[in-house]
Amino acid sequence: MSASTVLAPLREAAERIDRRTPVHRDRAVDGLRALALLAVPTGHWLLGGFTLDADGGLHNASPLSSLGGLAPAGWVLQMLGVFFLVGGYASALSYRRRPGSAGAWLKGRVVRLGRPVLGVTAVWALAAPVLYAAGVPEASLRTGAKLVVQPLWFVGVYVVVTALTPYCVRAARRLGGWAAAPLLASVAVVDFLRYGPLAASVPSWLALLNILPGWLFAYQLGVAWGERRIGRRGARLLLAGGVLLFAALLVVFHYPASMVGVPGAARTNSHPPSLLVLALAAAQSGAAVLLRDRLARLLDRPVLWAPVVVINLCAMTILCWHQTAMLAAAVPASFAGGVAGLTTAPDSLGWIAARVAWMPVFAALLVGIARYARRFEAQPVEGRRAGMVRRAVAGLLAVGFGAFALGLA
Repeated sequence: MSASTVLAPLREAAERIDRRTPVHRDRAVDGLRALALLAVPTGHWLLGGFTLDADGGLHNASPLSSLGGLAPAGWVLQMLGVFFLVGGYASALSYRRRPGSAGAWLKGRVVRLGRPVLGVTAVWALAAPVLYAAGVPEASLRTGAKLVVQPLWFVGVYVVVTALTPYCVRAARRLGGWAAAPLLASVAVVDFLRYGPLAASVPSWLALLNILPGWLFAYQLGVAWGERRIGRRGARLLLAGGVLLFAALLVVFHYPASMVGVPGAARTNSHPPSLLVLALAAAQSGAAVLLRDRLARLLDRPVLWAPVVVINLCAMTILCWHQTAMLAAAVPASFAGGVAGLTTAPDSLGWIAARVAWMPVFAALLVGIARYARRFEAQPVEGRRAGMVRRAVAGLLAVGFGAFALGLA
């Protein structure tokens, strides 16, 4: 059987998706969202490893602890700024076209975000006791729970910034892209307080003040972009200013080079976001606006556009289940002892090579999991009472799993 015969059904499916795509669909924005989505599992799978204790339990570890030279990989893979940018852009357009009230618009978006989160946490709450009874060490279950919960913080933050869309739209219409400047200034002030000469007298909780403005920054830029208040000139300013600020923070102010947390490190850029995260988001946002037309032309090809559609349809599934896919390989491997790239210490370039070889396996497991997860996420609820009961049960399971993941149970 020739390669053309094997690929023919795929080409036909891609062309069918292309024909069904509405003419007004912004392919470039969907393409940017797909890139940002794929960066999440790629980053977690590449920069997150495990070690085994004497009882065979898995514990989180990172190659960045031993291989600091990998930090620039995080600059490429940390694309949450692009995700929030695209989210703000899409929300601005959706909010403008909404048929009903702002409350109804927000409720619809929250429901789409919430169902996958309830799904993954409920499944884990039910699976954890079964796995423990099957012999999986408690340490492995707690490590897995933390990994599953880790990306879900994003959903809570995203819901909050989405709720602020009406105010972001007003600010964008009045100030354009400059509406994001106070958010940048706010994060700069908090960073100065917690890292500057007064750091010893500043309470640790002050860092939490960076969470909302830190992630709202790129979202506000996206809203301004959606309101057509950021053009190529503004994009060049964002790109150049972001790059210069990023370099200054690294070289002059000695910010950590890693965009993700490193075990044992005194400072982190990501939780909560530091000014370095906003500098990177500004540069990425500027580049995204400048590359939009070129990306749109590229995605006019059905063979490239079809995967973008699939990834966007499975956005929350990818976000919620990609850590489970990695654990589906690592937990069974832990019973075999040290498996290169899975359960051995991530402290060498050999480990990196082995982990890269495992990533297609993680991807295949994610595809398999997604087939079943998508059915739950898209399943309509029969009857109001049944829906309330199902949501209540899923909510209780999610709370219980969250308490276990946070070490409260």
